[in-house]
Amino acid sequence: MQPTRIEQCFSRLRERGEKGFVAYITAGDPDLESTVERVRLLEEAGADVIELGIPFSEPLADGVANQRAAERALRSGTTYAGILNTVRRIRETSEIPLVFFSYLNPLFVRGFETSVSMAAEAGVDGMLLVDLSLEEAAPFQEQLAARGLNHVVLVTPTTPEERVAGLVDHAGGFVYCVSRAGVTGEQTELQREAKNVLERARRHTDLPLALGFGVSTPEQARAYADMSDAVVVGSNIVNTFHAEGDTPEGRERAAGKIAELIQAVKSTTSTSAS
Repeated sequence: MQPTRIEQCFSRLRERGEKGFVAYITAGDPDLESTVERVRLLEEAGADVIELGIPFSEPLADGVANQRAAERALRSGTTYAGILNTVRRIRETSEIPLVFFSYLNPLFVRGFETSVSMAAEAGVDGMLLVDLSLEEAAPFQEQLAARGLNHVVLVTPTTPEERVAGLVDHAGGFVYCVSRAGVTGEQTELQREAKNVLERARRHTDLPLALGFGVSTPEQARAYADMSDAVVVGSNIVNTFHAEGDTPEGRERAAGKIAELIQAVKSTTSTSAS
């Protein structure tokens, strides 16, 4: 099977000795028209992969920023069909890898297999299913693989070693390593937790390891990049776009601030996680 855009992207990054930047936004926040524009601006700023959050009414695994983004998206009338149309519009001008970050419920509404097929046909490259447990994952992974989509998985500091092995066994594209559990502690403790989760994941997979959760400054982005193959930034991007206002000028200002995080990641060339 032909490599996905995600796999091709990380292959190019590895050849260049460059770290990746994965940017998260909620699809439909504040509306789908703005989503198309935000993806364009993030790509122009240097983002390598875009995670599109599928808005859900009970996003229990998300923090306040992404919960509010989901609420704004749902209030604007965002639907799965509308998000797929948005992906098609993005694909008219861009080949940037797109990952759906979703709970299972929005995909079950029309049937999981149908939802996956529709996503693949629209131009999605992978899915990260937040509430899919290891014990129930096999049939869902099979359906993703059948449609040529990568299954991106989450590994956290509290994930036991044997579960890490099981999670990454059928993962694809990259592994999202959550940098910390609970609230942020001292930086030395944060680095210890992050390095631990990266080391445990690396023992069981050769996939790129993307480190995320809590990145809000260029210094943090650079520190995360030094430990991993890629950095994931979500809440900061969501908050920055929202704070700057949904106007052409506001979106440009937000993209300029986010570009500072991307540049910090790109300035790091260590391959310590590989």
